[in-house]
Amino acid sequence: MGGAPVKWEKLTSAEIDAIDRGVPVLLNVAAIEQHGPHLPLDTDAAIGRHFTDQLDARDPEAQLILPQIKVCCSAHHMDYPGTLSVGHRVLLDYASGVLDSARRAGFSIFLVLNSHGGNQAIAQVLLEEFGAMHTDCTVALATWWTLAREELARISESGPQGTGHACELETSLMMHADAVPADLELPAGERYVSLFDWNDGSMLHGAKAAVYRSMREISGGSGVVGQPDAASAAKGERISAAVTDALARVVEDLRRSGAA
Repeated sequence: MGGAPVKWEKLTSAEIDAIDRGVPVLLNVAAIEQHGPHLPLDTDAAIGRHFTDQLDARDPEAQLILPQIKVCCSAHHMDYPGTLSVGHRVLLDYASGVLDSARRAGFSIFLVLNSHGGNQAIAQVLLEEFGAMHTDCTVALATWWTLAREELARISESGPQGTGHACELETSLMMHADAVPADLELPAGERYVSLFDWNDGSMLHGAKAAVYRSMREISGGSGVVGQPDAASAAKGERISAAVTDALARVVEDLRRSGAA
């Protein structure tokens, strides 16, 4: 790409046409929703943008970044003012259309980067449906906290339910990214309402089975699931590096697969 910007919307049509079609195309799906009393509504979007910016900083020609889809599936947060949401089928159709537009431009390697828990199920459907419809393409899906789960578990200092929403991990990343002040006043203690032991899970500790509950129910009305007061900017730097390392490896593997 000869040093050109890697953000799709910042390029001219001619510049897009000149890009090697073996470059992985990355689409971040995020959220605009409440994140407790201490984090802004765009937390998931800011974190997703942080990771795409980190990839850009490491190697601006390794991937081509599509416009972020900010408003996604947040119906379970609608008890809280400010949350925006679309239905799962709407997101599936919208994201599929964006990917198909890039496919029609000649690209065939796609990475969907998810930065919101409520998108996980429909993002998996997107992977399977788009992949089955376009078998000439390579389609991958990564959710940032599952991609680097082992390393994040070593970094985390909270308990099994300490990482969920507006938690130790997300708050640390927002501090590191300068999206919130490093001396931000944080809710104290761990917030999580257990229902059944087989339904207990977190970002770093998967549940055995699932029951639908709203964020108000899971958080006991606090809007927080986890332990945000375990967060720090220094911890956010370590989290950022671990996830970016893992993402960069996925991008490189996908790029090599296209060159094979």
